[in-house]
Amino acid sequence: MINVSHRSLEILLSPHISEKSTVLIEKLNTLVLKVVMNAKKIEIKKAVQQIFNVKVKNINIVLVKGKKKKSGKDVTFRKNWKKAYISLYPGHNLNIINNQE
Repeated sequence: MINVSHRSLEILLSPHISEKSTVLIEKLNTLVLKVVMNAKKIEIKKAVQQIFNVKVKNINIVLVKGKKKKSGKDVTFRKNWKKAYISLYPGHNLNIINNQE
């Protein structure tokens, strides 16, 4: 049984699947994940290494602004969210899209 802390499970929300993220996984061995807003790079690195048992090379973080949405006269905003680009060392693959390791 792998010892994974509760915080590690809270940090990673879901994979961000788009055309760009699929190309990054295939060509540059880089994952794109949605993470909680208060997560730090070191916490994200430890969480990915604990949960997926891979070796992380580098992490870049992007804060994505929520879009403005109009519904008649009402104007609302979607929530801001944080996206993490996680580069893995060669030989450490994690293909979330096809569910293969």
